[in-house]
Amino acid sequence: MKIWLDGGLRDIESARVSVLDHGLTVGDGIFETVKAVDGEPFALTRHLNRLSRSARGLGLPDPDHGEVRRACAAVLEANPMPLGRLRITYTGGHGPLGSDRGDHGPTLVVALGETTRRPDSTAVVTVPWTRNERGALTGLKTTSYAENVVALARAHQHGASEALFGNTVGQLCEGTGSNVFVVLDGEIHTPPLASGCLAGITRELAIEWTGAKETDLPLDVLQRAEEVFLTSTLRDVQAVHRVDDRELPGAAGPVTAKAMRVFDERSGHDLDP
Repeated sequence: MKIWLDGGLRDIESARVSVLDHGLTVGDGIFETVKAVDGEPFALTRHLNRLSRSARGLGLPDPDHGEVRRACAAVLEANPMPLGRLRITYTGGHGPLGSDRGDHGPTLVVALGETTRRPDSTAVVTVPWTRNERGALTGLKTTSYAENVVALARAHQHGASEALFGNTVGQLCEGTGSNVFVVLDGEIHTPPLASGCLAGITRELAIEWTGAKETDLPLDVLQRAEEVFLTSTLRDVQAVHRVDDRELPGAAGPVTAKAMRVFDERSGHDLDP
């Protein structure tokens, strides 16, 4: 496997980041996960724009989009596979052991892992922890992911593939790596960005392509919604057939099934919408 690290391709054995990299010592970094189909990245422009927004939110220099595009192309060419998870990681770089940054400049890593298409439906659980809709990292896709690791482990313990968070005021927010949509009276709703959720790329496209409404939703909406679905880079649109102990029979329901079909058709016709 070939990995891009700070300016060029490296073998996996030689692709090494300093043990003093701020991304390792204090989680000072951002990332993007991009779906790659037959060597072509999907929605790369939107992902790069979000990477820049996250960098600014952390006070990191704007990433060079041209360099990141070259890195993605090189990694995809060097590692051919039908369906891949392209991971762009951008950190504060070599620094001191505390929270202050050093002056060595950022670290850029681009790697690719093979994956398979997700099942058409899945189970989710809610967790007792909250998203802080007013936190310093709210809305940024950072490498500070330990909270998601803990929540996802809870989901797996209960036979689910995703955990869903409320926020500090009891509203539905998001999953560990996905956005959540519900169907109420035949209409699609998803929490607004003010809830503290990440501005997901697939979420954004799903709203544009299905007409979904951004709505403040109480967490218990999951117990009465007619249908529930998730969106993320590797899930695309995925139906939910169980929330905690509640079964949603017939998933994907008609509204979700249409959203899945629309997303497949639109994304298949334009790789960089």
